Amino acid sequence: MKVVIVGGVAGGASAAARLRRLDEKAEIIIFERTGYVSYANCGLPYFIGGIIEEKEDLTLQTPESFRSRFNIDVRVRHEVLGIDRARKKVSVRNLDTGAEYDESYDKLILSPGARPIVPDLPGVDGKRVYTLRTVEDTLRIREAATAGNVESAVVIGGGFIGVETAENLKKAGLKVSIIQRDPHILAPIDGDMAAFLHNHLRRKGVTLLLNAVVTGFEENDGGIRVMLENGNSVAADFAVMAVGVAPESTLARTAGLETGVKGSIAVNGAMQTSDPDIYAVGDAVSVINTVTGDKSVIALAGPANKQGRIAADNISGVSRSYAGSPASSVLKIFDMTAAFCGLNEAAANAAGIKYEKVIVSPASHASYYPGGRAMTIKALFEPQSERILGAQIVGFDGVDKRLDVISTAMQSGMKVSQLAELDLAYAPPYASAKDPVNMVGFVAQNVLEGKVSQFFFDDLDSLPRDGSVILLDTRTEEEYARGHADGFSVNIPVDCLRERLGELDRAKPVYVMCQSGLRSYIACRILAQEGFRCFNFAGGYRLYDIVRRERFDEKCSTDCGAR
Repeated sequence: MKVVIVGGVAGGASAAARLRRLDEKAEIIIFERTGYVSYANCGLPYFIGGIIEEKEDLTLQTPESFRSRFNIDVRVRHEVLGIDRARKKVSVRNLDTGAEYDESYDKLILSPGARPIVPDLPGVDGKRVYTLRTVEDTLRIREAATAGNVESAVVIGGGFIGVETAENLKKAGLKVSIIQRDPHILAPIDGDMAAFLHNHLRRKGVTLLLNAVVTGFEENDGGIRVMLENGNSVAADFAVMAVGVAPESTLARTAGLETGVKGSIAVNGAMQTSDPDIYAVGDAVSVINTVTGDKSVIALAGPANKQGRIAADNISGVSRSYAGSPASSVLKIFDMTAAFCGLNEAAANAAGIKYEKVIVSPASHASYYPGGRAMTIKALFEPQSERILGAQIVGFDGVDKRLDVISTAMQSGMKVSQLAELDLAYAPPYASAKDPVNMVGFVAQNVLEGKVSQFFFDDLDSLPRDGSVILLDTRTEEEYARGHADGFSVNIPVDCLRERLGELDRAKPVYVMCQSGLRSYIACRILAQEGFRCFNFAGGYRLYDIVRRERFDEKCSTDCGAR
């Protein structure tokens, strides 16, 4: 059997190695149009910032190592130009010599990845505008960033690549701006959660321009000027275009293979295309979103590696199917971490899924052990089925492992209330006896069982300010004096609430806020059992302060100021 693979990196390289482990006699050829067949694509921004110091460290396998270990023929700097499905051949060009030839196959695997989206804007093709996809791109950007006369850079786009590139350009010593056309960075999370990241980026010296639309680029001898729709402009030495990626499906489309959402290559669970002898994996394909059940493009390394393995299995006679992905992701942003899986509110609304949500701010580990800091977890779930729809977490320590637990729970079909029952490892330096994941389950149970009613940031502006409702802050007097939410004019610390119930009108609904949502929940339980209608503010004043005023104490544990 002869297997030809178009593209290396995650999906193609994984498929090749798995094929060899399953079939020692197969002839395997990889064509890769760049100079690197298997490299740490997700590590590219960190070479720009010098965190990864040697470019050799980006390379996972070389053509030589593939040959010596796996007996695989890797041809870098070779571009596949077309597919002749009837003759089962691909046409190939050697980019170094220009020579073209045909290569036959029994089975073909397409792993072309995704291409950077480059809008058709004036000046976008200038020599000072870069994109980041390959090792070669990274080398060019690092060379630009470390040139002796370079002081500043602008990144267009606040997604994964844009944010990571901005951080690493800053680490390289440059003044950095991010221009984002949307109200917040990182589309997979909601605006209230992104506010924490906005604050952190600005503290680290990154300039954020949100709701800003780029209309073109003007180069001059001293650098580049990025023109904005509002008439303003941003000057820098160079720019990095990082507005997103699109499936690289040209080969498949030209060959008449079926395509799907966003022009992706359509595949079944075995990673087969509409031609049973052609498979496709990675960023170019559409797979099942395990939350909605719809086809989706999920451009992540983890799914690409798994898909490459599954394609190889099926080619080798091992029946296996790719179940899909909830798109679990994690991102380092200077000292903070953002992680997310499944749906955010915008995606749930777009899918027409009714949901409930909880927001908690637990400490990363036991509060009495030094170094613990608050993280904020937002979880969405269906109120009837209790199916977990998604989670978003921002914080400093332990974020990734909590996201992984929730993602695993989602994929195993656990109910949100069952998160309360999970027996997770505990020691004071690592967690609390009630883990943050357990806390999500506890709060969800309270909501589902009617033990607490919630209100959210988006509800604040619609609350009456005419005295018909009570807006109650249950923090200490000192905390309240340092700052409180607009309209929350009644301050009764939770520890004094029982003795001061007479100050509240039982005929009026009470909307309660504290620092994190914990003390206000306790207050609501007191008030509810005393005959009041009570609503607890999800996320607490900490969330209010960051969303409304873009400020929060980064060193704080879950209930800063309460002790």
